[in-house]
Amino acid sequence: MNDAIRSPEGEALTDLILTVFRVNNLALTWGDRLVAPLGLTSARWQILGAIALADRLQPVAWLARDLGANRQNVQRIVNDLAKEGLVEFQPNPHHRRAHLVVLTDKGQRTYDAAIRAYDPRANALAEGLSVQDIKTTHRVMLALRQKLEGENDAEKHG
Repeated sequence: MNDAIRSPEGEALTDLILTVFRVNNLALTWGDRLVAPLGLTSARWQILGAIALADRLQPVAWLARDLGANRQNVQRIVNDLAKEGLVEFQPNPHHRRAHLVVLTDKGQRTYDAAIRAYDPRANALAEGLSVQDIKTTHRVMLALRQKLEGENDAEKHG
C-alpha cells in the first residue's frame, strides 16, 4: 500500500500528464495521417523539421538531444531518410565520425509540402482556443520539460 499523499498540485499535474500522454498519441496518429501521402510518418516529419529549422548543421546526436529523443532511434530514422534521398551526410569539420545531417532538395520540398498541409489543419485545431491560453500552456509545458531534463541529467550524472 502506498502511504504517500499527493498534494493538490501533484494531483493536478498527474491529470495533466495523463492528458499529455493521450494528446501525444492522438497528435502522432493525426500527424501520421496528414503526412502519409508524402511518404512520411510523424517521426520522420519531426526529424525533417528539426533539420530544416536548426540554426546550423548538426550531427544526429545533437538532433536527438534537441528533440529529447533517443539517439539510436533518431539515427535509424535519419538513415531511412537518407536511403529515400531526403537527407544526406556531409563531413563535420569538428568531428571525423559524427557527420552532419543535411536536407536534400527533395527533403526540403517534402518538408515544405508537409507544412503546407499542416498550416490549415493547425488553424482549424486552434479555433475556439485563445492565443493567451495556448501560450500559457506552452509555458507550463516548457517549465515541465526543463524540470524533467534536470531530473534526467541528475540521474545520469548522479
